[in-house]
Amino acid sequence: MASDNKVSLPGGFGGLMRYSEEFDSYINLKPAHVVIFVIFIMAFRLVMPYIFK
Repeated sequence: MASDNKVSLPGGFGGLMRYSEEFDSYINLKPAHVVIFVIFIMAFRLVMPYIFK
C-alpha cells in the first residue's frame, strides 16, 4: 500500500530554493546602519530651512 502513495518531486532540492546560496550582495548593511542613515536624513531635512534662509 505504501508504494501506491509515491510523490514525484522535481530534481535538485525538491522544488525548494535556497536564495542565500543563489545571490550574494556586494553591499551588506546591518539594520542599525539603515536606522542611523534614516535618522541622519531626517535631521538634515529639519536643518535645511535654517541653513538656506
